[in-house]
Amino acid sequence: MSIAFTAMPTEDAEQLRNGGADAYGNLPETAVSDGPGHPCRHCLVNIEAGEDFLILAYRPFPSLQPYAETGPIFLHAKSCSRYEATEILPPMLASTDYIVRGYGKDNRIVYGTGAVTRTSQLAEHAGVLLTRDDIDYLHVRSSRNNCYQCRIDRA
Repeated sequence: MSIAFTAMPTEDAEQLRNGGADAYGNLPETAVSDGPGHPCRHCLVNIEAGEDFLILAYRPFPSLQPYAETGPIFLHAKSCSRYEATEILPPMLASTDYIVRGYGKDNRIVYGTGAVTRTSQLAEHAGVLLTRDDIDYLHVRSSRNNCYQCRIDRA
């Protein structure tokens, strides 16, 4: 199974950078990175020390519903190129493990699919999950804070 790591859509990133409100109706906060640990959800790389970045609430779902989780993310304050590689693990996924969770066409969690997965096994595990007919896409989330990292789709 070929997979694609999918970053935040450029339209979402630019709307936020241009003064748009986040998922809670607030303007993003601006901060200066002190080094690794601030992964940009648009280019999927860590924001370098000294770079400005935005902190905001993000809901990676098309509409409100009980399973549409919202949480904090980081985004380069200046425009960056959207991550476009497919089966290559994004540079920001540097932790030892992540939660991988499946969602159906209705954008709701497919129960029993969520698992803490070693980063070295993430692509393989995602490929197995995406062979299932009841799973439309996956989320990669922090295994410690449950923060949204990126999406995985069939390539």
